[in-house]
Amino acid sequence: MTNMTLAIPEDLMLIMKRHKEIRWSEVAREAIWDKARKLEIMDSILSKSKLTEADAIEIGRKIKEGIAKRHGIE
Repeated sequence: MTNMTLAIPEDLMLIMKRHKEIRWSEVAREAIWDKARKLEIMDSILSKSKLTEADAIEIGRKIKEGIAKRHGIE
């Protein structure tokens, strides 16, 4: 198994130190697996899509325009 080093903010580290009963490496490993599985599903869905990046950008632009119009921001 490969090792990984993470930078943890000081305030998070204080919380982790108060809960030494938790196997924090296991928590991190599970979170990484969860994200990786979601990315695999996304890749699978996208591999079947005929939508181009330009199409996605255009759809996003239209959605933003619709939201702005709905909220009176033009």
